[in-house]
Amino acid sequence: MSYPKTYRSYRRTGPTYPWSIVPSTEKLPETLAEHDVVIRIRAVALNYRDFAMLKEGRYPVPVDPNGIPASDCAAEVVAIGNAVTKFAIGDHVSPTINHAHLLDTPEERDLEDIAAGGNGPGVLAEYAVFEEKVLVKLPAHLSWEEASTITCAGITAWVALGALRDPTKGTTALFQGTGGVSMFALLIALAAGIKPIITSSSNEKLDRVKKISPEIEGINYKTHPDVAAEALRLTDGKGVDYLINNTGGNSVPSDLKTLRTKRGTLSLVGFLEGFEAKWDSNVFLTLIVKAVKVQGILSGSRKDFEDLNRFLDEKLVSLEPLIDRVFAFEDSVAAFEYLETGQHVGKVVIKI
Repeated sequence: MSYPKTYRSYRRTGPTYPWSIVPSTEKLPETLAEHDVVIRIRAVALNYRDFAMLKEGRYPVPVDPNGIPASDCAAEVVAIGNAVTKFAIGDHVSPTINHAHLLDTPEERDLEDIAAGGNGPGVLAEYAVFEEKVLVKLPAHLSWEEASTITCAGITAWVALGALRDPTKGTTALFQGTGGVSMFALLIALAAGIKPIITSSSNEKLDRVKKISPEIEGINYKTHPDVAAEALRLTDGKGVDYLINNTGGNSVPSDLKTLRTKRGTLSLVGFLEGFEAKWDSNVFLTLIVKAVKVQGILSGSRKDFEDLNRFLDEKLVSLEPLIDRVFAFEDSVAAFEYLETGQHVGKVVIKI
């Protein structure tokens, strides 16, 4: 399969703030390195990080000010280098989010992160070239739009749920908000037999989410400001086994009260309310007495991506409920603006 000499993309307009994204034209190499794979990108899913990178002080990791944004895509292999063995033309693939952490070995943990769409190459483009080692095959039953949502939100949710290494019978989980990570975690939970609870300040959003399955419980934190008390009520006083915190440090005291004693895991994955938090000494006492686990999650490895894809494939999990709205490639700026409003439930996708 042939590919063109040039292709369309979007790039950030740094280094002077405020940044935006603008159309750009890129060149594809005439000759491929032996392990290179050329992909034709079919759909891109946006994450909070993508627009946060455009805002001064909103994203606390290195970002290429003029780089191509976005990390999540579904693509088709259109050309391969002469030493590529894992992929063939026509395969459906996606690059993993951290190009330095593929197998999560001790050696890799000492390497500097190369984050797709951040300080590494992004995917908001018609084509891209990656080394085969950073690519994974996507589940065959998913549409381009569904498959594009896995890379960041899916892997983060998967790791936060312990990659389902522990038995799931009788397990419950609470997910903050209705964004991509929470909604992906909800779909994984349902497929694995985990009882999900999701929070929002909008009854409209909660009603929309609960239509996915009668197993889903919802908590409106505006009408039930004591989320821990409501979660304990919904779990017969036991608490939840998993809690995904997307908002930041201020809810951690409540989160710890929500967790199941000696079994609960709190995963800190987001900072929608900023980086600062005010805690009193009771937080540390609660952590010790309840003997729960707190972990920070940036995302996951290529192995995590492959394991999640295997789970989605075996369970034939539909990711259609995850998709809130699909934009045309030419409307990418509008897609970023819509994401920033926070009106979405799940993922905002750009079709290319």
